[in-house]
Amino acid sequence: MSTAAPAGRSFWGWLRPALGLAVLVGLLCWLGTGPFLAGLRLIDAPALAAALAIGVLTTVCVAWRWSLVAEGLGVGLPLRAAVAHCYRAVFLNATLPGGILGDVHRAVRHGRDVGDVSRGIRAVVWERVAGQLVLVAVAVVLLFAFPSPVRPYLPVATAIAVAALVGVVLAARLLPDSGASRFTRAMVTAVSDVRAGLLGRRTWAGVLLASALAVAGHLATFLLAARTAGSTAPLTLLLPLTLLALLAMGVPANVAGFGPREGVAAWAFAAAGLTAAEGVATATVYGALVLVASLPGAAVLLARRVRVPATV
Repeated sequence: MSTAAPAGRSFWGWLRPALGLAVLVGLLCWLGTGPFLAGLRLIDAPALAAALAIGVLTTVCVAWRWSLVAEGLGVGLPLRAAVAHCYRAVFLNATLPGGILGDVHRAVRHGRDVGDVSRGIRAVVWERVAGQLVLVAVAVVLLFAFPSPVRPYLPVATAIAVAALVGVVLAARLLPDSGASRFTRAMVTAVSDVRAGLLGRRTWAGVLLASALAVAGHLATFLLAARTAGSTAPLTLLLPLTLLALLAMGVPANVAGFGPREGVAAWAFAAAGLTAAEGVATATVYGALVLVASLPGAAVLLARRVRVPATV
């Protein structure tokens, strides 16, 4: 038992980047290296400066959201320290396989600093969940508002998602306050975390606002990448396509952020009447701009160890 669990984790740890690599290899076999390199050659100083500026906004918003959730769970951290940790996490996510190792690092680091690794990890998990939920909500609204390849399937997909959410809420309300099984204890803890960390009277509005601003920043960077890569399509067409690529980034199966994003962008752009090469070029430039925007995180890594004091 003790050897099987680490082996299983190792297998999945290798499988995720392998899947992302497989997507990239498939795109290379289909389109060649041209779309990957063409957009990168068009990146200029104004685009890099804009990406850095947008990166400041999105990183501060994510750090603010994390700080609010952590405070709600009783393991708060100052915003300044949260920003430093988030910059480091973004840099690690953009340079290491899997796309989530930076978040794992900041979760464990914060948990150790406050003397409660479990709550530290849960604070990051719920912070990320909040961000993804707001991203999905924004995506549903915008994909309904603008034409896209997935528009015909949105009513069914939305109905399924709402039904699943209602089911989760009802199940949570029917749970006993305590129980002997591990599942029951985990669900009770999750419900308590959501109430305190996400829906608390002093947290929910800030979490919602920070998440919405972060989504706006990511979308702005993607649109900047599309224009930098040479796309002349109208924003009403580009917006839903970049949203689909942004949603694909939530799949933790990539190589330094590359993989599903490029695959979905290639399909979405081609299905919308543009070209797969344009989609790959846009997604590749986005990855490069995000990497540049994360470079302050490299400075954090090189600087002395940042202490995260607990505030209780």
